[in-house]
Amino acid sequence: MDIEKSTIVFNALSQETRLKAFRLLVEAGSDGLPAGAISEGLGTPQNTLSFHLTHLSNAGIVSSRRKGRSIIYMANFEMMRDLIGLLVKDCCSREVANIRQDKKKGCSIIELADCCSPQSKTVARG
Repeated sequence: MDIEKSTIVFNALSQETRLKAFRLLVEAGSDGLPAGAISEGLGTPQNTLSFHLTHLSNAGIVSSRRKGRSIIYMANFEMMRDLIGLLVKDCCSREVANIRQDKKKGCSIIELADCCSPQSKTVARG
């Protein structure tokens, strides 16, 4: 993922309702959720939610499919992985975070080190 695309995704996720909707979709997994269930889960009116879901869809972080009379929304896990990868690859030193490929599982693994700096030792003066 390039910087330009990442700023579009960050912009889409920088609003509270959209971030909550996206998190709900991540929890739902690859099956996704119908718009009505998202609306109910967030306590957001459907017309308001539709605006936010459109924004997320335009950013590419959410996709949708029709199932009967319902529209099912799903988190775009590939986009999410690419965004996290960009942050870890370009924004963190290897001492803090690292991405490695697990060839057995066929997935990327993000390893985060304990990010707290060691407490400085007090030197006795006398």
